[in-house]
Amino acid sequence: MTTQQITVELHSHTYHSTDSLMSPSRLLEICVQKGIDRIAITDHNAIGGALQAAAIDRERVIIAEETQTTKGELLGHFMVEEIPGGLSPEETITRLRDQGAFISVSHPFDHTRSGSWKEEDLRQILPLVDAVESFNARTWSDHPNTRARQVALEVDLLQTAGSDAHIPYELGRTLLKMPPFHDVDTFRAALAEAEILGHRSTPLVHLSSRYATWRKKMGWTPPAP
Repeated sequence: MTTQQITVELHSHTYHSTDSLMSPSRLLEICVQKGIDRIAITDHNAIGGALQAAAIDRERVIIAEETQTTKGELLGHFMVEEIPGGLSPEETITRLRDQGAFISVSHPFDHTRSGSWKEEDLRQILPLVDAVESFNARTWSDHPNTRARQVALEVDLLQTAGSDAHIPYELGRTLLKMPPFHDVDTFRAALAEAEILGHRSTPLVHLSSRYATWRKKMGWTPPAP
């Protein structure tokens, strides 16, 4: 008997992130077009975009956030409350644990971005998290993903992956093929069986983030969700 499998995008952004102009409704339209069954919306230090999307399609959306700590970025999945940026990793992890979230370290070795981690800082928090993002489609080369995968295997942590999508083109560049799930516990079990379907995006996608940041500084007004 063949076990049912779904496709899952675990890292995406909407205009609730400073560097994206994509609306929650547009993101969901692309998910339907590309056959993405579940999606985690992981805006920077915000869950507003995920909540807006969940109001449209609750069965597809995972409430999540990418939080900037004082040492690097963390991904929280299955969240209930927003966590502000700028807290210590330990305080951020405590707040995530208090709400029952699943915790992953996003793109830990991509040192072209501010959310990367110094390895000594990363080692200190690895015993406190659930997973390491071992494939991020926005890395400039394969090395950061390779190193993240090596560390995850070394310390026996689960591995997550995601497109880190900020524009429609990026959605689905990196997916997980895995059994269905409905909460943190079933997600954790399904993730242990997941297959990463990963393709890096062109480095030109970073220009879209710079453009979005500039547009917002110029007074851009978001469209309807």
